[in-house]
Amino acid sequence: MSQASPVNPAANPVASPVASPADDPRPVPPERPGDDECCGSGCDPCIFDYYYQELDRYREELRAWEARQAARHAEDPAS
Repeated sequence: MSQASPVNPAANPVASPVASPADDPRPVPPERPGDDECCGSGCDPCIFDYYYQELDRYREELRAWEARQAARHAEDPAS
């Protein structure tokens, strides 16, 4: 029984699907911990340290997403 080989989109750009906005959803920001979730004992790292790291990552992802959306709009102003 023969097995089909996977399609390599880089080798065959015509076979590459066109990404739609549904394929590239806007990043979702992290949920801020409640003030009562911090124990206040000076933990290192604190729950807020993790939150701020995730917030930084979200902002980077959002900038990249916005750039992709701007590029997509520049290529196809109707979208």
